Amino acid sequence: MNGKYDDIINLPHPESKKHPRMSLQDRAAQFSPFAALTGHSAAIDETARLTDRKLELNEEKKAELDRMWQYLLEKGKEKPRLRITYFVKDEKKAGGLYTTVSDRLKKIEPYKKTILMGDGTGIYYQDIYEIEIEKEE
Repeated sequence: MNGKYDDIINLPHPESKKHPRMSLQDRAAQFSPFAALTGHSAAIDETARLTDRKLELNEEKKAELDRMWQYLLEKGKEKPRLRITYFVKDEKKAGGLYTTVSDRLKKIEPYKKTILMGDGTGIYYQDIYEIEIEKEE
């Protein structure tokens, strides 16, 4: 052989005294795909998530809710079973969603204008869309 590197071709691989040899797994990690847009798909999913806007109640609906509120103030100690539809504001973007809870009334707080349900759900009066009294079985 009369090659340019014939004098070093069969020498053992040099080992550093200062740096340990890198494992094959660590070496392979250097060449793994790079995700330059980490979090981008999560941001797109969040933007695509739909929210509802809070509905404005007409005078008839407001009067109905006021009557129901008065009824609950008077009969709340009987702990009736209620079905309440109310608005939950989204913490990340404008709007929110309407949800319904069905449980026994635990407590009504007239000064805070809140209703506390048996499952621990607290509902502000201004977020309520509808209150129904469920019949006992």
